[in-house]
Formats: sequence, structure tokens, C-alpha cells
Amino acid sequence: MKVNIIASTQTKGEEFEDKNDYDIFSGRVAGICYMPGKFENLMNEPIEKTIRRAISTKSDGHHSVFDHEFISLYIEDVPKLFAMLLNNEKIYTTSEKSARYTIMENCTETEKELYNKWLKIFVEEISKKYENNKPFFDERRIKKLAQENARYFLSILTPTSMVYTASYRQLNYLSSWMKELENSDISVLKALKPYADKFVERLKEMNLLDEHLSNDNKNRAFSLFAKRDREEEFGENYSINYKGSYASLAQAQRHRTLKYEVKPIVPPEYYVPELIRNNEDLKKEWLEDMKKVAHLHPQAELVMINERGTPEDFILKTKERLCSYAQLEIMRQTEENLNRYYDETDNEYVKEYLNDYRNGARCKNSGFECTSPCRFKEGITLEREI
Repeated sequence: MKVNIIASTQTKGEEFEDKNDYDIFSGRVAGICYMPGKFENLMNEPIEKTIRRAISTKSDGHHSVFDHEFISLYIEDVPKLFAMLLNNEKIYTTSEKSARYTIMENCTETEKELYNKWLKIFVEEISKKYENNKPFFDERRIKKLAQENARYFLSILTPTSMVYTASYRQLNYLSSWMKELENSDISVLKALKPYADKFVERLKEMNLLDEHLSNDNKNRAFSLFAKRDREEEFGENYSINYKGSYASLAQAQRHRTLKYEVKPIVPPEYYVPELIRNNEDLKKEWLEDMKKVAHLHPQAELVMINERGTPEDFILKTKERLCSYAQLEIMRQTEENLNRYYDETDNEYVKEYLNDYRNGARCKNSGFECTSPCRFKEGITLEREI
């Protein structure tokens, strides 16, 4: 696992390198609340005064001014689950190597064997099912969709690469939360401990950690794995529980205005792609093959997902996921959750609001104009199986 800074916040005429520079900038920002003049006066004040203000602000627990500086890290050979752990915390931006579009090489021989086996099967099954749906189903798209489904056999510990951008304060908070992994009663989280240690070690080496900022006095921790069960509700806000694979959860996390928590399912269950779900032989073979990688926690492993948010933010999700180009599993979850929210709510305004988006794919709903029409009938009606 490698962690390096590839970009950071800069002010005019100044280059930021480590926490000393961030402290100076935040110290200036901290002076805005009580400044009698203009920001230029803070920029030109004695540096000693700025640093004293920064130290005092940290010590008093007023950490928000240290959110102004953002740092972009390139994290290489990091387990997929570690990326998901980071991606569940706000505020951040991430760009990650996709198993939907690329072949993931760093995995066990068993994973490679099953990945290649099912890649071939899905190419054949997709071609057979949708050979008359050209030009949408060309050779390139069929391969991509086959990869998307074959990757369900890859472990959630499979190494990936990502650019992760967060604030100076947030990186310090994350570093302090890493300690909880060692004592977690969730075995797969314990497996992340060596990577957590390396992550913190690199932040220290790059002089990005501060003892005051690392002390998150609000007693927070990583939020991905739920600490308690969540009740469902369907009103001005919603809370809904449903099963989904780790692969779909990683997609859902991109909706940063919504909150996600998960609980493992015991004994483990696995997602079966819709294309083979009604083929008893292929379905049986799929589940038998999943047992071969069960100890690795494949991305097909189902967890109980709790999703919470507002109806407006949920509709933003429909404008991304109710689409032929979206991963099928999350598209289906979004469709089913939309219909369930509509059926369960007794709030007439919310009901009417949701109903405007129950006409099929996003291109058929209000407030969205497609710039790349698929012309794939089953995709537009949400009846596709791949």
C-alpha cells in the first residue's frame, strides 16, 4: 500500500506542503470572526500571532477552520473495503479504479479462475439474450457487462487504486478512528488493520497529523458498519432496510447526500445476477462457485443495508441510477425503494412528489434530459436482465 500527496490547497503566491502551512492558513481564517479590518490585514500580520491563534483554536476544539485546506492522496494497492470505509465518511471526493471497466489482476488464483470462467459465460449469455439489440449491445458493451458481473467473485479485500481528497481536519479524524479496527468484532474489519497502520504511518511521515486535530472530541467513529438496528420510516425523511451486495453498496456510497450503514448477514448469502437467476443449472453453479471464495468475502456477499435521507436527495439518486447504463443491481434497488417509499408514505406531498419519477428510466421522468440516448427498450422500461 502506497500513499502520496498529488495535490493540495494553495493560496495566491504560496505553496502548501504540510501541516505547518495549513496551520498558518487556518490561523488566518480563524481571525475572520473578530477582525476589525479586512482579510489582507490577517495575511500581513506577524506570523507568530497567526500561529498562536491557530494553536489556541485547535486547543479549544474549534476545528472547522482546519477544513479549508484540502489534500488529494493517491492511494495504491489498497483493499476495496478500505476504500469503502473511507468513502462512507463526509466530506470527501474519490476517483477509484473500476472493476466494471478494467480487469483486476491482484487477486488469488481461485478468484482469477472463477472470474475468467464467468466472464466467458456472461459474454455467451448476454450475446444470446440480446443479440438482436444492436447497436446498443456491441462487442465492447457485452464485454463490459460481462466484467461487471464476473467481478462479483472478487474479494472486497482485492487491491485497488484511488485518488482520495479530504480536508486537513478530516484526515486527522480518520487517522484517529483507525484505532477501532483492531478491536472490532467484525472479522473483515480486523483484516484492514495493517493497512490502517500504514495509512496513519504515511500521514505522519508527510507531517499531516496533529495531536489536537486527531483528538475528535465528539466521540465519532467509522460509520460503515452499523452499531444498532435502524427502524424504517417513510415521511419527510426516510429510512429503509434492504439486502444488497458489497458491489452495489460501493456504487450507492457515491450518493454523498444519503447515509449508508450495513450489517453482515449470517450465514452469508450471495447476489445472483438476474440474467442467470431463472436458469437453475447456472444459478446452482454460481452459488457453488461462491462457496469457493466465501472465506475471501466476495463482492457478491449480501449485507443488510440501511439507507437514510430526504425524498429530494433520494430523487437525485433516481436521476443517476434509473438508467440503462447503471449497474443493474443498484438500478433495481432504486426502483424497488422508490415504489416502496411511494406505497408506504402517508405524506400526500411526498407521495405526489415521488410519483412524478415512477415512469420508468430517468429519461422518461421529469427534470432530466438524456444527452446519450440508449434506445434500448428493456432498459428504458426497467425490464432488462443485465
